[in-house]
Parts: sequence; structure tokens; C-alpha cells
Amino acid sequence: MAHFKVANSKHEQFWRYLEKSGVLDTLTKVLVALYEEPEKPTSALDFLKHHLRAATPENPEIELLRLELAEMKEKYEATIEENKKLKAKLAQYEPPQEEKRAE
Repeated sequence: MAHFKVANSKHEQFWRYLEKSGVLDTLTKVLVALYEEPEKPTSALDFLKHHLRAATPENPEIELLRLELAEMKEKYEATIEENKKLKAKLAQYEPPQEEKRAE
């Protein structure tokens, strides 16, 4: 009988841990979303995985990396544009390819 109480106590502790950490709330929300889907997905597990990833709070480092990536993409695009303009400008001053070969 004492063994049953120990197991029950561990179960209750684990349940409180899941409640405090927000796991139960998140799982409930994802399962409700699946239940409310008008057309059930072919893979319920994939649905859960996708929605659990979306429900996970972002790590601040990840957000900083996303911002840095967006900045780098903008700089890259600006550099590509500048490169095109400089090539066009340079082409004005260089003789055409046929004239270079004739020399």
C-alpha cells in the first residue's frame, strides 16, 4: 500500500510540474486546434509537431539571428544593385569585346 502512495505522489508531483511549466496548457491548445480542424490532416503527429514548434517561445538569440539575417539580406541586395550599376558604368568606358580581340 505504501508503494501505491509513493507512485501516486510522484504522479502528482509530475502533474504539477507539467502544469507549472505550461506543458499541459500548450498540449491542450494544440489538441483543441486539431479537434477544430474542419478537414483532419492525414498525419495527426505531423500536425502536432508543426503546431508545437509554432507554440514554442522564441529564444532571444534566435530572434537576434533572424534580425541579423534580414539586415545581411538587405545589404546583399544593395550590393548586387550597386554591382550592376558599376558594371553598366564601366561598360560605357570599355571598348566592345570584338574591338579588344582585334587589337
